[in-house]
Amino acid sequence: MNGPHEDALRTLEEWSGAGEDPGQEALRHAFLTLLRARADACLRECEPGHVTASALVLDHAGSHVLLTLHPRVGRWLQLGGHCELADGSLAGAALREACEESGIEGLSIDPEPVHLDVHPVTCSLGLPTRHFDVRFLVRAPEGAVPRRSAESKDLRWWPLAELPEGGDLGPLMAAAGLSRSQLCP
Repeated sequence: MNGPHEDALRTLEEWSGAGEDPGQEALRHAFLTLLRARADACLRECEPGHVTASALVLDHAGSHVLLTLHPRVGRWLQLGGHCELADGSLAGAALREACEESGIEGLSIDPEPVHLDVHPVTCSLGLPTRHFDVRFLVRAPEGAVPRRSAESKDLRWWPLAELPEGGDLGPLMAAAGLSRSQLCP
């Protein structure tokens, strides 16, 4: 099967970023098990769970993060979503999703993942499943102005030291090198 599957397998086999965190290393192995077992693991049609790609979008200065108020989840989250057959890589899927959801042109992505997460969700198929989310760091060009898409209830830049309540962005922010001490001087 074409699409991002081969890249996802290679990316996670080579990813050394999980090595220092036993939880991330365990997730990396879970992702690899899914990818090796299912040729459709990167497609939303994979009912037991599927690999998704997210983007932690920082402004040019690195002082704000772009978050979307997700209509189904009702919380502020990083941008991202499902992979498509046309995506040549996981990083490409994350970048495509970030561009679609933010309306910002000229985004740049670091192709090395920064964080992995698995969470239960009911997707567009209407069935309970799990997202095996691979998260990447993305930078917006200077002066970037986001435009909300139909996939979001709201979209805005948040100062890193003033992230919204109720989100689970802490581990992702820390994995991206934005520790709590850096966020709150």
